[in-house]
Amino acid sequence: MADFRFQRRIMFQTAALVAGGRIAARSASAVAAQELPSGIPKLKIKSVRTYRLQHTLERPFGVSVSVPLDKTREALLVRIEADSGLVGWGETSPINGTRATIDQHIGPSLIGQNPIEHRRLWRQIWGANFGNALAVGAVEMAINDLRGKALNLPIAELFGGRLRDRIPVYASGMNYLEGKEPEDHYPVEAAALAKQGYRAMKMRLGRYPVSREKKVAAAVRAAVGPDVLLMVDGNAGYTMESAVRMGHVLKDLEFEAFEEPLPQSPKYAGYEELRRRLPLSLAAGEAADSRASAKELIDRRAMDIIQPDVSLCGGIGEALFIAEMAALSGIRCLPHCWG
Repeated sequence: MADFRFQRRIMFQTAALVAGGRIAARSASAVAAQELPSGIPKLKIKSVRTYRLQHTLERPFGVSVSVPLDKTREALLVRIEADSGLVGWGETSPINGTRATIDQHIGPSLIGQNPIEHRRLWRQIWGANFGNALAVGAVEMAINDLRGKALNLPIAELFGGRLRDRIPVYASGMNYLEGKEPEDHYPVEAAALAKQGYRAMKMRLGRYPVSREKKVAAAVRAAVGPDVLLMVDGNAGYTMESAVRMGHVLKDLEFEAFEEPLPQSPKYAGYEELRRRLPLSLAAGEAADSRASAKELIDRRAMDIIQPDVSLCGGIGEALFIAEMAALSGIRCLPHCWG
């Protein structure tokens, strides 16, 4: 247990690096590009295209009471192609006019630009996003994927290199399912994840009263034993008082963290008070849509663990910047991945 607790701390402090280390940009069959004397490839962006993906599940699923059960899963992919034939990909959520922002504004502004010039393009796409950081995040990812391929480097190397070869991970699951009771299927799913080797996992709560969900959390703990790190995502399903009550329940069951039990808007109101009153770590910040909004949350000490979402905060570079700001303030960083 002690060894895993040590690894757990490493996971929370360094997991932000997964954004840079897991997205491999190396291309063994990269198309040769005309190079400048400095050896930097001379490329031009030829096209920016978006693709909306949608999948219908067999059974509606959902999270807290704040979100209706739904059978649909969606994603928006961004494809940026250079004149050399190299292609970079990014992804994000299709909500909030994201596709139109890319197709009508950000994408056209990138045509003819060199994707290697990352810093200049970063400033440019922030200026044309009309407040839609979801669009920026996807485009920034695609640009980095493209420039990594052009330079024959993994994206981690583009941002200063990796700090380690291995990091602990956690499984995110245990959602509410139509026609199934969480007391029944949550423990079964948790046990299956533990059997696969996961030593940390996150579950959704916040749809039913604390008195009922206390039993759900206890059943999951019993199913996986004391040596598995457990977290709860409240998905804005709680009031201040019910969040505090649930927090004490989770502490008694040796859960590690409670994620976003209160609404995200406006600007995570009430999170400072909630952090003071909770007996376990409070995680939040997935809705921070820039380094500036993340800095405000960090300065307010609105959470113990900040969760920048690469797709929402503006991309890989922004997520790493937020992680560094958090480290300077003694706040742990555990990146979020949009649903």
